[in-house]
Amino acid sequence: MNPPLTTSAILDQRQSQTDTERLARLFDAHHERLFRLARRLSADREEARDLVQETFLRVAGRPASIPAGEPSGEAWLVRILVNLCRDRHRRAGVRTRVHESLRRQSETAHPESAAVARATLQSALARLSPRRRAAIVLHEIEGMPAREVARLLGIAEVTVRWHLLAARRELASVLLDRPAEEDRR
Repeated sequence: MNPPLTTSAILDQRQSQTDTERLARLFDAHHERLFRLARRLSADREEARDLVQETFLRVAGRPASIPAGEPSGEAWLVRILVNLCRDRHRRAGVRTRVHESLRRQSETAHPESAAVARATLQSALARLSPRRRAAIVLHEIEGMPAREVARLLGIAEVTVRWHLLAARRELASVLLDRPAEEDRR
């Protein structure tokens, strides 16, 4: 037999059910409109589906933050979707510029200078803490989203983003041969 539920366990269970019901109602009411918006903002249907799915996954991760009332719920979902789309576009632009730069360098560079560049980058990466190094390599070089990096490293997504920011600053200071921001203070 199951032990009797405590009052707080019953309340937690009811809150979980109401959060799940609210999320289900939001999905039923808005997923088609969000998909149409995502389709117009993205390159193809699959990316649009991914954006809508990621929107609802974000909401499911923090159901207590769902605003009360349908109009504000819809606007909130649209803001999440647009922000996700903007983040994807920004990351794609950065990667495109980096790949284009690397392609131009490889076309004009001699094998020796390419080897020096690789060694310089490896040396700069070696100066990072292991977690920051892992985050920057997985995200920027392997192309994994921050959410996946967080899952692999067993840390929160916001922590991954913080490590990425700090790693970029450290790499810039090493590669541009200037003092790190922390050193200047």
